Amino acid sequence: MGPEAEAFLDGLTDTTLYSIGAYFSDQHPDLVEEVVTWSQEIEELGLQRWAERDGTGVEQAFQTLMTGLAIRYFKAVARGAS
Repeated sequence: MGPEAEAFLDGLTDTTLYSIGAYFSDQHPDLVEEVVTWSQEIEELGLQRWAERDGTGVEQAFQTLMTGLAIRYFKAVARGAS
């Protein structure tokens, strides 16, 4: 990998989304796959339908979606940097 690619990947780790994904993956490794699955379901169903099905509020559904996206982003960037 060239220096430009390395610099680009380094810049991707300096984001809030990356930090959230890294923190959640570190603190709750047993929940990572479950949250990613839920976030994918939310993408397919939409926030409101998933929240109704799950018996939660739309805000909780949004938080779950964003956490799942953050985990996926963290994993993708971490794989690219290694």
